[in-house]
Amino acid sequence: VVVSAGGTREPLDPVRFLGNRSSGKQGYALARTAAARGARVTLLAANAALPDPAGVDVVPVGTAVELREAVLRAAADADAVVMAAAVADFRPATYAGGKIKKQDGQEPAPIALVRNPDILAEVSGSRARSGQVVVGFAAETDDVLANGRTKLKRKGCDLLVVNEVGERKTFGAEENEAVILGADGSETSVAHGPKEALAETVWDLVAERLGRTDPSLH
Repeated sequence: VVVSAGGTREPLDPVRFLGNRSSGKQGYALARTAAARGARVTLLAANAALPDPAGVDVVPVGTAVELREAVLRAAADADAVVMAAAVADFRPATYAGGKIKKQDGQEPAPIALVRNPDILAEVSGSRARSGQVVVGFAAETDDVLANGRTKLKRKGCDLLVVNEVGERKTFGAEENEAVILGADGSETSVAHGPKEALAETVWDLVAERLGRTDPSLH
């Protein structure tokens, strides 16, 4: 299985970047849980300052473009791909080779942004293997379930883990709560608790969809 974790960073100049608050803890919990269940796990870690999980192949990445390349490469022989990383939707259109300096009495120039690749939609739309299960994450601040259902349909994944985020919610916390929406119309609520508990439920649902007869992931 392939798991992405953390948050991508899109450089503006050598010292600044456009990023997000993701710590990578949920993705790491997913990787540890899968490894404990007997899966061969590749963890694509985007700027996560966390210890490598035992028995997991960790691949560090920085930007959304780097993460896309790593996901497509790792997904080629994966039974499941779980995109738990918070991927920046946009990146600066221009990278400044030197630090952008303050100019006395002048406001800074506007920063133009361009769209990053939609990795989840790409992986969902062109499955590398027949029967591959793809799981996405949706971090929402309002109309959580409505926005989640819209995103599930738009992205084309099998499962979408939807949770509410904010300055003190989910990002960086040890606990999480979520609703896991299925493309088959299913809806599984996971009560507030350790991120490992959410990871267990995600892998239960993945295993059901894989229809495995061997003990891996069960």
